[in-house]
Amino acid sequence: MPDRERFVIGIDSSTQSVKAIAWTQDGRCHAEGRAPLTISTPDSLRAEQNADEWWTAACAALQSLMRQVDPALIDGIAISNQRETMVLLDADDRPLAPATLWLDRRAHELVSVLANELGPGRLHAISGKPIDVIPCVYRLRYFREHEPNLLDKAARILSVHDFLTLKLTGSASASWTSADPFGILDIEKKTWSREILDHLEIPLEKLPPLHAPGTAIGQITASAAAATGLRPGTPVFAGGGDGNCAGLGVNAINEGAVYLNLGTAVVGGLWSATPELSNYWRTLVSPSGEGYLLESCQRGGAYFFNWLLDAFAGGRGDPGVFERLESEAIRLPVGSNGVTVCSYLVGCMDPHWDDTARATFSGMGPDTGIGHLYRASMEAITLEFARSLAKMRESGAKADRLFVIGGGAESRLWRKMVADATGLPVIRSLSNEASALGAGMSAAVGAGWYDGFKATANAMTRLAEEIPPDPTARPLWDDLSERQGRLYRATRQETVPAAGFVDTPLRRFR
Repeated sequence: MPDRERFVIGIDSSTQSVKAIAWTQDGRCHAEGRAPLTISTPDSLRAEQNADEWWTAACAALQSLMRQVDPALIDGIAISNQRETMVLLDADDRPLAPATLWLDRRAHELVSVLANELGPGRLHAISGKPIDVIPCVYRLRYFREHEPNLLDKAARILSVHDFLTLKLTGSASASWTSADPFGILDIEKKTWSREILDHLEIPLEKLPPLHAPGTAIGQITASAAAATGLRPGTPVFAGGGDGNCAGLGVNAINEGAVYLNLGTAVVGGLWSATPELSNYWRTLVSPSGEGYLLESCQRGGAYFFNWLLDAFAGGRGDPGVFERLESEAIRLPVGSNGVTVCSYLVGCMDPHWDDTARATFSGMGPDTGIGHLYRASMEAITLEFARSLAKMRESGAKADRLFVIGGGAESRLWRKMVADATGLPVIRSLSNEASALGAGMSAAVGAGWYDGFKATANAMTRLAEEIPPDPTARPLWDDLSERQGRLYRATRQETVPAAGFVDTPLRRFR
């Protein structure tokens, strides 16, 4: 550990912005810089970005940061990136087409096709990901089907992490956890899957080299220093996917620790020594590189509540609207007087992996108000996670404490719901920039501040108050979970069948 105050930088290149944060040795945010990113949606299925904007935004964020911090005091940098996002570059490292985001659904008709070609069980076993439109592998299958010349012309296929390391150091480098969300990483071997790549007819050379998190992958070049304000030669270390880094940022890399991000999407899970597989979660490489994360994901968290208010409560223009709804919801009992919600507004990931699923409200009567809908929605999202967590524990994974982050963690009511529904004490993290902090921790490990990831996370994690579970409330939550969990099947339209897969021989394209 350094004798005097020095800093590491965690860059969080997320979907809508790039944040560059200088972290202290005890995990405090010393200074930060930010810059926005734009999303293009040419149609209802496509979500794209100009990859060059990832770099210009990173430069703007770093320039802002370096006006506040002496570049000589920076011991290292690592990147946290929006997952399931990729760009194809030509031989001169220029984007061949707009980057496709994790929100992109152009490959939805080819999800079952690829699963049938490789076998859904085989694809799940290699990648750790249940069959779903989000991983990049399905967009690669789309390009192979519809734009093969684009795929063949590509010299590099990169994530945001890899693209930014290319700009910063002159060499594109992937970490195990930036590569993991592509769906073409063999999560046990920590190598690109030749089986999947050969099937897609993609040479291994198009993918960047893989590195363990915290590994030194290069240094800031003179040109990157001029563009960012960083010192030439500053070390760059392997970071990883934003969800993985967020787990690290709340120290969920130890047995028993559970993390839950109550953000735009609701993402949570726990550490496992072994790569357990289930439709109740995605299996990810741990941000420390040791073990795995079992991760539940709901697309609708804050996104769902924002829609609810905009559609039924006059919008979010009134800054006091959430406080009023909280005060209404807190007076209602568990179960919201019979109002029950299925929260699949934009499809369902675990456990059904049904992109066509939709939200429903049931049990409403003359006395039902927006407070009932608000609380019942919060209960539904809580219970979706609680059921996934219960399945993780059935697999043998341990859970004895739960760390929450994200905007929803500001709600004491929601934290109390999570504690009572899971039976675990809920502890709020003081940093809602957990992904950037996790990237900073990776840089701290690489810079040798502490002896490994566990010591680093112990030193740099900062926590707030704890809410214990109420054991007397558990039977109420169990009964509500039984009722709420039946809604999907009970309301599923017979005319929109869930995706099904049939094992078929491998298909070759030429």
